[in-house]
Amino acid sequence: MDDEAMIARRRGAMTGGIPPGRSRGRLADEVYDTLLGQMMSLRIEPGSRVTIDALARELGVSQTPIRDALNRMEAEGLVVRVPHAGYRIPPQITRHRFEDMLEVRLLLEPAAARRSAERASLQQVAGLRRLLDEMAELEGGGGLMAYGAFGLRDAAFHDLVALSAENQVIREALARLHTHVHLFRLLHDTQVTHLAMAEHEEVLAAIAARDPDAAAYAMRRHILRSGERFRRLFDEAKGADGMVAEA
Repeated sequence: MDDEAMIARRRGAMTGGIPPGRSRGRLADEVYDTLLGQMMSLRIEPGSRVTIDALARELGVSQTPIRDALNRMEAEGLVVRVPHAGYRIPPQITRHRFEDMLEVRLLLEPAAARRSAERASLQQVAGLRRLLDEMAELEGGGGLMAYGAFGLRDAAFHDLVALSAENQVIREALARLHTHVHLFRLLHDTQVTHLAMAEHEEVLAAIAARDPDAAAYAMRRHILRSGERFRRLFDEAKGADGMVAEA
């Protein structure tokens, strides 16, 4: 499967069952995407336990693609194997991990956006526009499933920017962070999606205009503003802990 086909597959991944008639590898990919969507929508909650048997029944597939997908997720740190008890979803990221992730994104993603403005094909620019159009349709949707679907497309947008930059090392480094999985698990808030949409539009406009400086600036501003939105969660949690300690 080529890179743009992979992005299209992730864009289409939803949180329901898996369509029949797929090869083992394709099924494992679709199970992987489905589980990501469920994690980002909090349908599978941090700290919860999942088993191969239960997932096979829920998704209507055999245990083999479930096992393949979970093995991949374990290697990427998205699930933890529990001996004789299936798998466990890790807890939310810590404040320290969040800040480290933000620092790496600020180093890599503006550079990717700059190169994208210089190198993106017309097809890739059109792909970015399609993703934003799909995100706009989901933005006003209620419920966790719509939020998770928005998150998958948000991740695909950033991945396509990195792909169009034609720097595989940057793309691989960003993919290993699984930024959107961790961030979207922190909060279900439609205001977050609304603000992100406007910032994505600025990034795309600069890429489409072939303006490298504006693209890098827009991406940096998006990441900084996103960091501010999610940083408040950690500050609020810390304040609540302090009030409990004083009570």
